[in-house]
Formats: sequence, C-alpha cells, structure tokens
Amino acid sequence: MVSISLCMIVKNEEDVLARCLDSVAELVDEIVIVDTGSTDRTREIAARYTDKTFDFPWRDDFAAARNESFSHATMDYCLWLDADDVLLEEDQEKFRALKEGLDPGVSVVMAPYHTGFDESGRVTFSYYRERLIKNRAGMRWAGAVHEAVTPVGKVIYGDFAVTHKKNRPSDPDRNLRIYQAQLEAGVEMEPRQQFYYGRELYYHKRWEEALAVFEAFLEEGLGWVENNIDACCHCAYCHRELGDEQAALAALLRTFTYDWPRAEVCCEIGNWFFRKEEFGQAAYWYTLALTCARDDRRGGFVSPDCYGYLPCIQLCVCYSRLGDAKRAEAFNELAASFKPDSPAVEHNRAVFQALPEQTA
Repeated sequence: MVSISLCMIVKNEEDVLARCLDSVAELVDEIVIVDTGSTDRTREIAARYTDKTFDFPWRDDFAAARNESFSHATMDYCLWLDADDVLLEEDQEKFRALKEGLDPGVSVVMAPYHTGFDESGRVTFSYYRERLIKNRAGMRWAGAVHEAVTPVGKVIYGDFAVTHKKNRPSDPDRNLRIYQAQLEAGVEMEPRQQFYYGRELYYHKRWEEALAVFEAFLEEGLGWVENNIDACCHCAYCHRELGDEQAALAALLRTFTYDWPRAEVCCEIGNWFFRKEEFGQAAYWYTLALTCARDDRRGGFVSPDCYGYLPCIQLCVCYSRLGDAKRAEAFNELAASFKPDSPAVEHNRAVFQALPEQTA
C-alpha cells in the first residue's frame, strides 16, 4: 500500500485546523504543516498531530508556500488540504479504499472539491482538483494566487471528495492585491493567471477592467477550454452590469465556439430571455439544459442544480406564464424529484391546488 504525506499551509487557523486534521489524520502516514506567520493557537493545535511543523515567511505567493510544504514530505504521495477543508465520513471511507488499491504508477489523483452548498447541505458548486500528487516526481505548484500543479504521467479520478467548510470570510482584497503587485513589478501573467485576475476584478465590481482582461485572454487563444467558457460567461455578466444586454447574450453564445453546450450556459441564456419575458424562448433553453450531459471530469466549474432542479423549476414558471398550467405543474413535480424539500416547489404546489379545476 502506498504512503501519503498530508501537506498544509496555515496561518491563524485555530478555529478550523483540528476539525480538518481530525477528518484525515488516520488516513495519512505523515502530517507536514507549514506555518506562514500565525499569531493565534494554530501551532499549538498542530503540535497535537505532528512534530513536523515548519515556519515559512509569507511572501504573497501561495505556490511558493505549497512547494515548501511538499519539500518536507517523505512519503510516496502528497495530499494537500486547506485548514477549512474536511473529508466527510463517506469520503474518508472512499479515500481509504483508494489508498489501499492505488497503483504506484499513478502520478496524480484528481478528486472533486465541493465548495458551494444549499440550505440543506446539497452541493451547488464543485470542480475537480489535483489532490494526490506523487512525491519527488518533478511536479511543482505554480501561480502566486489560484495556484495549481500541471499533472504529468498517469492521471486517475478518485471518487472521494474534499468539502470546503469556511467558518469566516477571508481577506476579500488579498488576491487582487497580489495580482496588482505582480503587474506593477512587471510580471507577465500566463493564461491561467490572467483568467483568474479577470475574475478577481469582476468580484470587485470593476466591470470594465474585468471585461478588458477577459477579452484579451480570449483573443490570445491560449486558454484552457473550460476557462474560455467561463471567461465568456463572465464577459456576459460584465456586459449586463454595464447595461449592454445584447453583448451579454453574444458573449454567452460565444461559448459554443469552444465546445458543446453546458447546462450552466443554457440556464444563463434561458435567464436572459426570461428577464425579457420571452418565456417561449426561455423554455427552449431551459429544456436544452436538461439534455446536457454532466461531465465533472472535464475539470470545469460545475453547478449541479443546472443539470436538473434549476431548469425544471424555471420551466414550471415559464409554462405557467405561457398559460400551460398542466405542463407547468409537471415540471414542478420534476423539480421536486431533484429537491423534495424545495420551498419553491411547495409554493408552486399550493398555487396549482388553488387553481380552478379544468373541465373537459
């Protein structure tokens, strides 16, 4: 059986570190913690689990810190987690099974990262990350922000997920501050970093600047297909905020030049027509969303609701507005099959029950 080093970078994580380590300590053979300047009880808590805690001065570079943590690993593979990540009980069992049967020839294990949840705890946002990385195989983290490892060799997909359970907001300006410092220093961003820089500008409501970065990223033609599609969507969001609805629609349609339709994009286009009260056309796009095959292993950002619940609940509204109560009710029940406890479903049921019965 292969051996695994858990490698973490931490700073002031006293509220979540024990929760994270409790969820994974029995699954790994070594715990390496690199502390980048904690002033709370983080190091004290880490000492309960490992004697391999190291100091590393923070220099606005996540890749540098992660590479430092990997440099202290002595096992066959490195597992990385953030302090506010956990492995839920069912994922612990899946991880254990994967570890017991892992082919030592595998270089990287990709695994889902669950980062968004609804009020009932169901996953609403997920994407694959490189989660287990073969040690001393020449793979290194790159990117001061939104760092990543480029996989080489044999890559497989694990079925265990890492769940992100943030307790408190992080510094909302940190990433943008790092990017802007790099630009001021004359650092030329590679495509992935350019893409994420655009997203940071968007989060800060700097619509025109974000749009310019995304357009430049797309025009250069060097981006990964999933980032290209997401960049088009963010161009649409920026155009919408700037009051240009036609440009927003054009940006969404541009995604089809990169690959076949994603349900997320179809729902966005459906919403575009819905806001214009063109319910027939909105229904077309929501229906198309239901035909899109979900493939998380493509690696892009996935909104599971777009592959079932969301288009169904919107089709219910569309057909209600179009005067087709029977079809609207059918889609409401289909939405219920995805989210039985949905307040919207229950509201719609009450509305339908109050309608006068149709006579033949």
